[in-house]
Amino acid sequence: MSNLFLKLIGILLLIGSFAGVWVYMDISSVAETPLNIPVATNGDVQPLSYTVVSGATLRDVARDLGGRGLLSRPTYLVWWARLQSKIQNKAYVIKVGEYALTPGMTAGQLLDNMAAGKVVQYSLTLVEGWTFKQMMAAINAHPVITHTLSGLTSSQIMARLGWPDQHPEGRFYPDTYSFSRGFSDVAFLQRAYRMMEQRLASEWPQRDSAVPYKTPYEALIMASIVERETGAAEERAQIAGVFVRRLNIGMALATDPTVIYGVGDSFDGNLRKRDLQTDTPYNTYLRRGLPPTPIAMPGGDAIHAALHPAPGKTLYFVARGNGTHYFSETLQEHNNAVRKYQLGGS
Repeated sequence: MSNLFLKLIGILLLIGSFAGVWVYMDISSVAETPLNIPVATNGDVQPLSYTVVSGATLRDVARDLGGRGLLSRPTYLVWWARLQSKIQNKAYVIKVGEYALTPGMTAGQLLDNMAAGKVVQYSLTLVEGWTFKQMMAAINAHPVITHTLSGLTSSQIMARLGWPDQHPEGRFYPDTYSFSRGFSDVAFLQRAYRMMEQRLASEWPQRDSAVPYKTPYEALIMASIVERETGAAEERAQIAGVFVRRLNIGMALATDPTVIYGVGDSFDGNLRKRDLQTDTPYNTYLRRGLPPTPIAMPGGDAIHAALHPAPGKTLYFVARGNGTHYFSETLQEHNNAVRKYQLGGS
């Protein structure tokens, strides 16, 4: 083989190498170039939402992005992904879901997000003290959650969730929950239910030996009352202590929030004498012991307080008007506090 031929082969290989590098750089430039996100009339560049549908391939997504004017030379993105798979042993299997196209994001970054399944996350906060009705209203109003329970009764909802014989009140843990578009109301509620079960399961074995509850559910009922009685975190254990002492001596709990819950939708914001005199399962002025179910969703602090009530001798409390309460050991002291803080006396 002549030297000339060898030189020719070498030149061709060199040219091929340069060409390969140039092609790789050209393909890479597509992946490294920011997506062409449209500019609003006011000059702002706003994030866009893009959804990968079930069954879509990378080629389908690249073509769609190109058709929308977001990506130039979409075929190059597919080639780039294949090159990366070979060079870095990095597989690009895109995941179904909604993705955020943010200003400055490159096609490569979007592809990485799709391969990792980094879909857009939404959230909904269940507020401590909400009733089941309030919780369902918030879930039904959320625009991203898939609604399958609208129009069903509470019993039908619990049956759909898999707990047909349970009263729904207080069964769901108040917290902020994150989820992706299309997350169902059933899945949301099941998650919140399991969270409450886990919280009770972890707290119940550590309970104070003096609490009179026979089951975690009774503790949940008490926690819901504590939750609705005070918004002051430092008072929860004191409130629980008062109610536990009342239970232990056979005294009526006599708590307004349970009466209000028993009045139901007809309650107009004013608790009247006739409400206190109307017998319902939740009228703790007329019936001793705990009401039959929780009256709201208690948070973790209220659950802890119900299981670890503050020791002492107080049996009464009255609102001061500033979000806190005055606690009394005797009825006479309590009546004096009522005159001072509720009736404007001295």
